Amino acid sequence: MPILNRIADLTPEMTEWRQDFHANPELGFQEHRTSDIVARKLESWGIEVHRGIATTGLVGVLRNGGSGRSIGLRADMDCLPMQEMTGLPHASKADGRMHACGHDGHTATLLGAAKYLAETRNFDGTVHFIFQPAEEGGGGGNVMVQEGLFDRFPCDTVYGIHNDPTLPLGQAKVVPGTVLAASDRVYITLRGIGGHAARPHATVDPVLVGAHVLVALQALVARRTDPLDSAVLSITQFHAGSANNVIPEEAKLSGTVRTLLPETRDMMERLIAQVAQNTAAAHDAVAEVRYDRLYPPTVNHAAETARAAQAAARVLGESKVIRDAPPIMGGEDFSFMLLKRPGAFVMMGQQGPDKGGVPVHHPKYDFNDDMLPVGASFFATLVEQELPR
Repeated sequence: MPILNRIADLTPEMTEWRQDFHANPELGFQEHRTSDIVARKLESWGIEVHRGIATTGLVGVLRNGGSGRSIGLRADMDCLPMQEMTGLPHASKADGRMHACGHDGHTATLLGAAKYLAETRNFDGTVHFIFQPAEEGGGGGNVMVQEGLFDRFPCDTVYGIHNDPTLPLGQAKVVPGTVLAASDRVYITLRGIGGHAARPHATVDPVLVGAHVLVALQALVARRTDPLDSAVLSITQFHAGSANNVIPEEAKLSGTVRTLLPETRDMMERLIAQVAQNTAAAHDAVAEVRYDRLYPPTVNHAAETARAAQAAARVLGESKVIRDAPPIMGGEDFSFMLLKRPGAFVMMGQQGPDKGGVPVHHPKYDFNDDMLPVGASFFATLVEQELPR
């Protein structure tokens, strides 16, 4: 693949940055070390740095020539609250924190593109390098937008990338329309009557009620959602009790809901509450339901997606660019940026023959450093294409 020569030369340096970020992961809105490192590097390359947006977020501004055109490139910086199990030399040093989604790689990729563009300046206009905090449920992208990201740093278009362990290294999915689902969270509290575990008839057992609620909720996807539509309802936590011989007063369930269509999202919010409350009532228990809407669907703009595909083809070759694929049911807060500015979110393959294939959000995941020059070359090529001299 035709990686830009200068970016190929930067690969060892980018790898060092990425593995350092991986070893020192930080949760959303706590990315102080990462943000400091990014800011120092940008400043050392002559890039103007603006900090303090969305707490730990920052924007690097690089101008060249007299054109009024502008482009935004975004990377996320936060990690996940989970324990790493890779055993790698650069494994996380922080207990219970891990870069399990590749944001360390996204940050290093954008830094590599920034260094190249600062050196070559083969463009005419303004590039905004957007380093965003708190993508993993914190909505850092929305916070940046709400705090005036595009008012302070006007962008004609905005682009982001994400590694894809299901896609071979050297391929990319650049697809118009909806590419990622809306991502929401649901919290269910069940209240019964506690008591001695040897006298269950004198109690209203919220654990049993929770089991019935859990099973009943699965019918919302299997029997209430149009088979030609898509929805995911995953209850991922079930907490109750503190002793083996005590039936507790309360049980708590929580999880995530993913949908593609607004009407399906509305339906799931309504029916989850209805099923939980009615199932609980059938057992003389009470259910309280909270449904939090986090991220809207990520929807790529057609014209900008075509431009991104053109840049990707220049780096990877036309046959390596997938332009038609179904949406992924994951969610992304880059969606908030695409609601405000036209652009595209690109999935870049990282699966190699012996690394890069472990799925994201897995304790043995690691970003494939071989993708660093690919992503950086894509960003740089896109800028030179969209802001020609």
